[in-house]
Amino acid sequence: MDLKQIDQFAKSIIVEAGNRIRNAFSYNLVIETKSNANDLVTNIDRETELFFIEKIKSFDPTHHIIGEEGMGEKVESLDGVVWIIDPIDGTMNFVKQHRHFMISIGIFIDGVGKLGYIYDVMREDLFHAIAGQGAWYNASPLRKLQPVTIEESVIGINAHWVAPNRHIHHEKVIELVRKVRGTRSYGSAAMEIAFVVSGKLDAYVSMRLSPWDIAGGTIIANEVGAIATNLHGRTVDLLHQDTFIIANPSIHHELLEKYIVPYDV
Repeated sequence: MDLKQIDQFAKSIIVEAGNRIRNAFSYNLVIETKSNANDLVTNIDRETELFFIEKIKSFDPTHHIIGEEGMGEKVESLDGVVWIIDPIDGTMNFVKQHRHFMISIGIFIDGVGKLGYIYDVMREDLFHAIAGQGAWYNASPLRKLQPVTIEESVIGINAHWVAPNRHIHHEKVIELVRKVRGTRSYGSAAMEIAFVVSGKLDAYVSMRLSPWDIAGGTIIANEVGAIATNLHGRTVDLLHQDTFIIANPSIHHELLEKYIVPYDV
């Protein structure tokens, strides 16, 4: 398997997809809801996923594709070469702000993450990695993450989790919010993961993410030393929804031990 060839191909279609998405702002979006009123999908999400499917199948018809919008085949394992794709991560940002949304792609070979990409469409910035060969921000290498303390950290977390809820001990989250240097919430899981792997955030936490939200980012994380797990500290499930945390290795365990504690732990 020629990873360099796949990498060059993946980058080329990501850039092309980004151009298509930016051009789409010149005509009307068709906006629909999925599971709830805040779970949006547009015609551009679907068109972009179909674009990726057509390009990938032309490149190699044996490659499998898992996409957020379910436009491709049904994939139930990570056997062979599997692309896990989110054509637009942060659809609400895409619709409302026309910025702060990402293309996220992870490529797995027999279950092992080999190539990861997070592309900021409006800024034309690409975070990318080849397993075992390092990670980059555009053409600049990303450095290994340096140690931080909880008190020095800036954490990506949704404000919803400091209110009483059925998922997580919110009192512990309040304690964390008071202790850290700051918190942020950007509305795109892929963007927040990109900020962790590049040191702009020190951790990001979510109660429920799908494989396409995190697949590309977890591959990049491995190359800079970030730790990505579910909230039980186990390997994230790349075929089903799961809880998620990615953090600087110096604070990952402490966050799970003291502050980010689900009710079912």
